[in-house]
Amino acid sequence: MTQNQLTERLDAGTVIVAEGFLFELERRGYLTAGEFVPEVALEFPEALRNLHVDFQRAGSDVVEAFTYNGHREKMRVIGKEDLLEPLNRAALQVAREVADAVPGNLMAGNISNSNIWDPADSVRQNEVRDMFEEMVGWAVEEGADLIVGETFYYAGEALAALEVAKSSGLPVVLTLAPMAFQEMADGVGIVETAQRLEQAGADVVGLNCFRGPETMMPWLRQIREAVSCHVGALPIPYRTTEEEPTFFNLSDDAASVPAPHGRTFPTALDPLFTNRYEIGAFAQEALELGVNYLGVCCGAAPIHIREVAEAVGRTTAASRFSERMENHFMYGSNERLPEHIVDLGSRA
Repeated sequence: MTQNQLTERLDAGTVIVAEGFLFELERRGYLTAGEFVPEVALEFPEALRNLHVDFQRAGSDVVEAFTYNGHREKMRVIGKEDLLEPLNRAALQVAREVADAVPGNLMAGNISNSNIWDPADSVRQNEVRDMFEEMVGWAVEEGADLIVGETFYYAGEALAALEVAKSSGLPVVLTLAPMAFQEMADGVGIVETAQRLEQAGADVVGLNCFRGPETMMPWLRQIREAVSCHVGALPIPYRTTEEEPTFFNLSDDAASVPAPHGRTFPTALDPLFTNRYEIGAFAQEALELGVNYLGVCCGAAPIHIREVAEAVGRTTAASRFSERMENHFMYGSNERLPEHIVDLGSRA
């Protein structure tokens, strides 16, 4: 891949990117909620491969290596620092294999929020840079076509991630994940941070995770107006609101059995999903704004990526199985459907 291929493709149209593997693999029983460490790359590589393929069939153009939370500090937390490099390389190799199976697909290395960045501690900052450097280095060695830096809630950390990622010589996508206080955690404005990232050389800037369509779109509009580079948008598929802007503190008063840890995040969010059509509408609106690096983050299933793809005019391998309600036994319009069965629909 040449350094400009990503932007060339974005200049020509949309690039669709699946993220959010943490939640989907936890739902499938291959990952521990709370810890969210991607050991699946070592323990169940076939499960990871299958998920990548499912997202790929649904329309994802980029196979993003599942190394989110696969950094040195997270491995120390669970006492498995010795698995750091094998885990990263395994995830990158699986992603490369899946990407290579479909002509034109790209493979992305991934770095993300470290959760130890401290704006007042240069020692910690250097530690984070070291973690980024080793992960980017492994991504380059395993043949990544681009680097995705994602889910940054500190402006300083996002800029440090960009600096390290740019040193690879590969295209870089850098997306922010602002929390509910409507600015970056170090007090820098969200839009200002996006502008700084563009000025520092990011090929794509934007937003991912934490926020659903309703609370991501207003910031997305502002970012699109403020920068001239390509913009990315990867919301979560949950109904965040102005009162509850992120999924961390979403409430579910109707739950008869609340989560034992006292909040819906991350394992009791199910009743708060957007429907697939809301995700499709978000993708259409974003595209109309001039945002064409599109995807879905934590909570995403392949069906959401297919909805994004179809919303922007794509027909994917998974589109073969798009809904055909006209053939439903009770709500369909097919001439073979018995009238007395169709009449049951209003009373079912």
